[in-house]
Amino acid sequence: MAEAIHNPMVLPEDLPVPQDDGAARHLFGTRLPDLALPATDGGTVNLSKLGGRTVVYVYPRTGRPGQALPTGWDAIPGARGCTPQSCGFRDHFAELKRLGVAALFGLSTQDTAYQREAAERLHLPFAILSDADFKLTRTLKLPTFSVDGMTLIKRMAWVIEDGIIAHVFYPVFPPDKSAETVVAWLSARR
Repeated sequence: MAEAIHNPMVLPEDLPVPQDDGAARHLFGTRLPDLALPATDGGTVNLSKLGGRTVVYVYPRTGRPGQALPTGWDAIPGARGCTPQSCGFRDHFAELKRLGVAALFGLSTQDTAYQREAAERLHLPFAILSDADFKLTRTLKLPTFSVDGMTLIKRMAWVIEDGIIAHVFYPVFPPDKSAETVVAWLSARR
């Protein structure tokens, strides 16, 4: 974690754009596994059991104001921007509900205690799910990358219909526009 102290709300203008490496194509039409994931609201969520439409945005990791970034973080395509992505979904939460989204979640491999701090600091009106044990990541063969000894999931977003992934947004760029992209896609299908 050698890079300078940062403000996670500010995205550098020269972030590298992630390319579609095909690592998420297999997810379209996939039924989610029967797994309960710990949530920042203190409960657990089994995405395979949720009825209706669910949106999940998947991100590598949230940073904390004043703490150093992982080594080379800004140079890793798709790594930077988890906080702005979360804030975008927060800001579009009511609109997503109006578009028929019954549930919205964030998802990362960070533990629930770490995620809870971010959810509270960012005033998120939805829970963040933890896959710290990588059960969901391994079962779904989610695309990952490693930095500073951490294995992190590449950024994406899913629209889930009755436990089946109906659409995958991958790669996601810019991260602060992820929620707007999901809203536009859902609006076009009304």
